[in-house]
Amino acid sequence: MKKRHLILFLAAAILIPPLCWAADNLPAVIDPTEVAEDPAFVIQGEYSGEVGDQKIGVQVIALGSGEFEGVLCHGGLPGDGWDGLKPRERMTSKLSDDGSVTFTKDEWIGVLKESKIAVTNANDSSVNYTLKRVERESPTLGAKAPEGAVVLFDGTKETAEKHWQHPKLDGELLSQGALSTDKFQDFTMHIEFLLPWKPAARGQARGNSGLYMTGRYEVQMLDSFGLAGKDNECGGIYKVSEPKQNLCYPPLRWQTYDVDFTGAKFDAEGKKTANAIITVKHNGYPIHENLEIPGPTGGARSQDENGPGPIFLQDHGNPVRYRNIWVVKKN
Repeated sequence: MKKRHLILFLAAAILIPPLCWAADNLPAVIDPTEVAEDPAFVIQGEYSGEVGDQKIGVQVIALGSGEFEGVLCHGGLPGDGWDGLKPRERMTSKLSDDGSVTFTKDEWIGVLKESKIAVTNANDSSVNYTLKRVERESPTLGAKAPEGAVVLFDGTKETAEKHWQHPKLDGELLSQGALSTDKFQDFTMHIEFLLPWKPAARGQARGNSGLYMTGRYEVQMLDSFGLAGKDNECGGIYKVSEPKQNLCYPPLRWQTYDVDFTGAKFDAEGKKTANAIITVKHNGYPIHENLEIPGPTGGARSQDENGPGPIFLQDHGNPVRYRNIWVVKKN
């Protein structure tokens, strides 16, 4: 057996009972219960395990119309072993009439059943490996606001009306398009966000929003699960920097940004003396560290960098939800 050959050309077949599904042609879904029995939603996700002596991860992306893409990461999943340097293998397939999806290459076959991918060799039945489905959760999910924090939203109508201009609520969740009444300059913050299920969409149409610091500098929010991790994808700062890794979870999984931000500095004459600096952790993993942002990013509410500004949650035509938002001002 050639172990490297297996790692390069892992195959995965996904078997589930055939069900009626039509989510591909529906508007974006933000409630997980609405698609809980959709075969595509059940299939999409992350799988991890050992192949020989090497850890690997597989991200399975739903593309709509019964199509899927499998992304093989050598060393493990992003943020869990993959170093961001090894090439990732991409394979596409389609849902069969029997409810299966099969990615194959040469003699390798993988069968996913009951949340496991059993990998075998068609020429040697003694070769067996197992990849298990994983449901990752950000280590900062549910982080409590420290003493002295400005709690912008805690799920209550009171905080929404106190800290946001004309907020739109979805139960205990804040909807896209929110602009804070509070203004900030130098701060740390925590926010949790939920991206919609929209498998038939592509690119910027797939669950788009953004977190703007002081209304000027955006960290992208987008369903970029399994994608390359460009500057216009989740965690990217458009035309400034790609994230170090793409840590985007599958849609309809709660995710976190933890941000340390220092605003641009100006002298007494109003001349800029220092760029804004940002550090961002996406789902607990550092994707930007002490990154200088030379100026306002696309979609900024103001081009004037001098002084404090609001937190802005962009509305880009997709339903995105937020919760547990708090800010700690720096001294």
